[in-house]
Amino acid sequence: MTEFTIERGDGAAFDGTLETLLDVHAQKAGHPFIVEEMFWKATDGDGNVVGGLSGKSQLGWLFVKLLALAPQARRTGLGGRLLEKAEAFARENGLAGVYLDTYAFQAPEFYAKCGYNEIGRLPAVGDAPQRIWFAKPCG
Repeated sequence: MTEFTIERGDGAAFDGTLETLLDVHAQKAGHPFIVEEMFWKATDGDGNVVGGLSGKSQLGWLFVKLLALAPQARRTGLGGRLLEKAEAFARENGLAGVYLDTYAFQAPEFYAKCGYNEIGRLPAVGDAPQRIWFAKPCG
């Protein structure tokens, strides 16, 4: 009999287990589920983190998981430069491009301005804000 449990907290180790299970099928289909995680950290002259971007490459694309800036770093061009670093990484590593998501109240205009095209939306339902997906092919 199958049992189900719900656990809360840091699920990084369990995510690794699930990625291994997914890779079994992906390998048989000829598309290994190789995941490489990376991040770009931006610091000020005193070494304080003022922003950064975390992502992972997988199945030929770079997914931007998080891009965040401290209030004083917003509207300085830092966000665009972080995206450029991710895009350069994607090109240098032969990836198809970069994709990411944001919410309607966050930065959809910013990503469009940076050359990203909208590829999908989850509807706003009740108090849940609308989530918008963007992609930018390399090349």
